[in-house]
Amino acid sequence: MVNPRVKEVYPNRDYTIKIVFDNGEEKLFDVTPYLDKGIFRELKDKNLFNTVKPFLGSIQWKNGQDFCPDTLYIDGKSLTMG
Repeated sequence: MVNPRVKEVYPNRDYTIKIVFDNGEEKLFDVTPYLDKGIFRELKDKNLFNTVKPFLGSIQWKNGQDFCPDTLYIDGKSLTMG
């Protein structure tokens, strides 16, 4: 079975992102643990962090940072009842 893909994404002030998946589920994904790793360090800049957008079923930032959609779905904290 294939996990759902990202339909919408919204950045939050605390370096989390709210994600709406194509099955209607909403999850909160915490980017904080990644902010000291490689290219993700750039996302400490709030202006860059806020450039996140849906991209090919996942998400991507202006400078090319991205996450696997399965990681977002599996590690995201559910915001919807179900």
